[in-house]
Amino acid sequence: MKHNIIINLLISLICVFFIFSFSAFKTAGEEIDIGWGTVSKDSHPIISKKVRKGGPPPHAPAHGYRAKYTYRYYPSACIYFDASRKTYFYLEGNNWRMSLSLPQETRLQLGDYVIIEMETDKPYTRFKEHKCKYPPGQLKKKKKK
Repeated sequence: MKHNIIINLLISLICVFFIFSFSAFKTAGEEIDIGWGTVSKDSHPIISKKVRKGGPPPHAPAHGYRAKYTYRYYPSACIYFDASRKTYFYLEGNNWRMSLSLPQETRLQLGDYVIIEMETDKPYTRFKEHKCKYPPGQLKKKKKK
């Protein structure tokens, strides 16, 4: 009699253990989240990081999607300004500088600007093209036509 009680108690404890252990699992599609990773349907453990929803991970942009950067290009001063980041890009000697403000002598005469949209956060990579397309002093002439 005592032997039956112990066996029943042992079976009950095993059932309670399995119920609690399976209640900790969360199902998400074909995978089960077990807290430290996921287990797929075929029971091979996969260690995973939390992935933000609503798009691809930062290291892989969506197909056909590229971030657009908008710059003001001042041809007479060869300066780019990114209004969203409040950052200037300007030539100093043969090197491009990035700054939140311009040197005093450069600030005096920026002149007219043209809006340029690019897919890069470094607008000066296409400076030669912009310099040919928008020569200094030619913006006013194009606007009058």
